[in-house]
Amino acid sequence: MRCTDLSSPRAARPGVATGHALLIAVAALAAAQALAQQQPVSAGPADPQLIEDLVTANRILAMEGVVDGMGHVSVRHNRDPNRYLLSRARAPALVTGEDILEFDLESNPVDLRGRALYSERFIHGEIYKARPDVMAVVHNHSPAVIPFTVSSVQLRAVAHSGGFIADGLPIYEIRDAGGMTDMLVRNAALGRALASALGNKAAVLMRGHGAAVVGPSLPHVVGRSIYLEVGAKLQAEAIALGGTINYLDPEEGRRIEARRDYSRPWEMWKRKAMAK
Repeated sequence: MRCTDLSSPRAARPGVATGHALLIAVAALAAAQALAQQQPVSAGPADPQLIEDLVTANRILAMEGVVDGMGHVSVRHNRDPNRYLLSRARAPALVTGEDILEFDLESNPVDLRGRALYSERFIHGEIYKARPDVMAVVHNHSPAVIPFTVSSVQLRAVAHSGGFIADGLPIYEIRDAGGMTDMLVRNAALGRALASALGNKAAVLMRGHGAAVVGPSLPHVVGRSIYLEVGAKLQAEAIALGGTINYLDPEEGRRIEARRDYSRPWEMWKRKAMAK
């Protein structure tokens, strides 16, 4: 008969195995409890029209070339200003109502159900925290805007449609907030720094990355995002002509924005985008 050497690491040791299993179970329970604590309670069903408009906003921005497979748009929840709505991680052109998730202002999802999230959702949560007047946020990688985020040439308003640019737009330098990163706003600290750079402006440019645009409604933030891209193109064309450029005065911009109404272009954009 062979005797089992209990000192060998290969020997079966029921007491130790049971202890390990207990430790694993306790760790799993603690992790589950921590996750449950992070998941906020829902504010209740959002207005179906608001969800429809959020889907529409995604489609419009994709149609107009402001976003491609990347970028995202959110809206503050109609039931609770401390909640916002944002799609799961998906290309904006493909977003549907089923993709829309509810988040608290810490950017924790209410009901994740295993779905992937945008890594830069903290842009939205931190801006909503800092700016109670903001009802919608867009983060994009607007192609014509990016050169103005890395150049000494300041993005300025050259057309009526860019009235919100006339007062000047700040540039967010992520290296000042987080040192060397992959340039993505992946956490709340970087999001807070971005919101601080935004201040009371309509948009903040992100060095070598894109922009975050805010507004009092989805039509407003979509319109601003589109005309930010248009404004950058127009300015580049004006610069290419040579000579002196007669930019809009900040006071002109303020007067334009005081009367700005995007309802007419929103209707047109919506019909075109949702017909595809």
